[in-house]
Amino acid sequence: MQDAEQHDLVGIGTGPTNLSLAALAEPVPNLSARFLDAGPEFRWHPGMMVPDAELQVSYLKDLVTTVDPTSRFSFLNYLAENGRLFRSMIANRDRCTRQEFEQYYRWVARQLPSLRWNRPVEEVRLRDDRLEAVSGRHRYSTGSLVLGTGRVPVLPGFAEPFRGAQVLHSADLLHVDPQVRGKDVLVIGGGQSGAEVVHHFLGPDTALPARLTWISSRSGFQPLDDSPFTNEWFAPDYVDHFYRLGADRRQELLRRQRLASDGITESLLEAIYRRLYQLDFLTGGPATVRHRLLTGRRAVGLERDGDRLVAAVHDQDLDRREAHPADVVVFCTGYRSALPACLDPLAGRLLNARGEYEVNRDYSLAWDGPAGVRIHVQNMSETTHGVADPNLSLAAWRSAQILNAVTGRKVYRVDHETSTTDWGGGSPHAVATPAEQPSTPRRS
Repeated sequence: MQDAEQHDLVGIGTGPTNLSLAALAEPVPNLSARFLDAGPEFRWHPGMMVPDAELQVSYLKDLVTTVDPTSRFSFLNYLAENGRLFRSMIANRDRCTRQEFEQYYRWVARQLPSLRWNRPVEEVRLRDDRLEAVSGRHRYSTGSLVLGTGRVPVLPGFAEPFRGAQVLHSADLLHVDPQVRGKDVLVIGGGQSGAEVVHHFLGPDTALPARLTWISSRSGFQPLDDSPFTNEWFAPDYVDHFYRLGADRRQELLRRQRLASDGITESLLEAIYRRLYQLDFLTGGPATVRHRLLTGRRAVGLERDGDRLVAAVHDQDLDRREAHPADVVVFCTGYRSALPACLDPLAGRLLNARGEYEVNRDYSLAWDGPAGVRIHVQNMSETTHGVADPNLSLAAWRSAQILNAVTGRKVYRVDHETSTTDWGGGSPHAVATPAEQPSTPRRS
C-alpha cells in the first residue's frame, strides 16, 4: 500500500455538489484538494436522463455563479467557449435541458486536476488525528472530509423482493429499460420523477404501452410552486432562519413546502395533458393507450400473479383497497439521505442515541473526533437547513460555506444578500451595503 497523500480537503463522491466544491477550490492558493469517485467518469443521474427533461431551476444556479460569477467554470462561459451562447439564449431563455447541463458538468470535470476517477472509497478511519480515506492501494489523509455521495433511491420494502426487469425505481429507468410496448404499466408517484416517467412512456406511437395507470398519493397532479416569494425559501438567509427553528417546526414546514421542490413543472404537465388528448381524440380511431390517472392513492403491497404483478393500493378518499394488475411497475418514490458505508468504522462517533447524524450550521457533522478534524456533508441536511438542501439552487453557496470553514477565512462572500421576506430578523428590509471583501482567488 502506498504512503498516504496529504491534502487539506478530500471529497468522496463527485456529483454536482462536490464538482461545485472542486471548481470553487481550484483557484484557491495554497489549498490542496482531492476528490474521489468510484465511477470511470462524471455521470449525472444516468438512469433518469430521459430526452428533453428540463432543469427545474435557472441555469444561473450552476456550479459557481451565485458566489463567483467571474469564474471560468460558469455555465455561461461554457456556452461561450463552445460557440453557442447566443443560440442558447434564444433556445433556452432561463432554463435548459438536464442533458445540456450534464454536458456542462462534464466540460468542467475535464478541466479539474483534483478529480480522481475509479477510486471507490472502501473505508474512512481516524489515523494520527487525521481522517484517512482508503481506496484500494491508495490512501488519502486530510483534516477535512466532504461527503458528496448523493441520496439513495427509496423503494418500498414490499417491492424489494420483486426488483428487476418488471419492478424498478425511477432512478434505474434507462438502466433497466423495461419493455412496455403493448404492456400494462403502473407508475407510482405523483412528483416530477413520476411525470417524467409517464411522459417517457407516452413517447413514440410505435412503443406505447397498452394501458398506463399513474397513481399519486396527493390530491392531484400538482404543479411546482415556482412563485417569487416561495423561491425565497431557496435563498441563503432562509437557511439561517430555518436552522434556528425547533425540530418539530422544521418538519411541519418541510411538509408544507413540499410542492416547492417536488411539484411538477407546468410545461411537463401541459405536455402530458396534450399527449393524452392527442392519443384520445386525434389518432383517427380508438385511443391507442388506455389510461387511468388516479389521485389520493397509496401503494401498500405487491404480489406476483404468474408472469404479472398485482399492486395493492389504498384509496385514501374512500378508505378502500384496490388491486391493480400490471406487467411493469415503476416506483417514483423519492430518495433519502444516508451516510455511506465507508464511514461505518466511525459510525459510533457520528450517530447519536437515536442512530441519527446531526449537522452543524457550516454543514459539518457533530462528532467527538479531534479538534479541527471535520466531516462536511452535501445534500444531507434537509431536516436542519431547509427544503433547498437537495436542490441545485444553493449548491455553489453551500460549497463556498464549506470552503470558508475548511480554510478558516472568507475565501468567498456568502452573507451579503437579504431576502424581501423578513425571516424574523426584526429590522426592516434594506439593500445590503458593501461588506468586508472576500479573498476571492484571482485568475490569470
